[in-house]
Amino acid sequence: MPNIKVFSGSSHVDLAQKVVDRLGIDLGKVVLKKFSNQETSVEIGESVRGEDVYIIQSGCGEVNDNLMELLIMINACKIASASRVTAVIPCFPYARQDKRIRAEHQYLQN
Repeated sequence: MPNIKVFSGSSHVDLAQKVVDRLGIDLGKVVLKKFSNQETSVEIGESVRGEDVYIIQSGCGEVNDNLMELLIMINACKIASASRVTAVIPCFPYARQDKRIRAEHQYLQN
């Protein structure tokens, strides 16, 4: 599969590995670290220039850390001239808050 790279955030490496196994490609090389002040550091370990990049990162667990890690990975890929970056988020954080607000708003209107 030319022009496709799949990377995994730290939240669900097993899922990402199953996806690339099914696609018959290797998981992209990425180094994820935390600085001493707990800031997230991301280093993309291979060229993504002109590639379609997919980043698999679940919102489970440490939601805010995982979301920030995803955003930094997206930024790193865009800076490295990826053609397109797609976030694959099996468990989308903060999605339930919108439903609660709509339900409360509807209740208040009745």
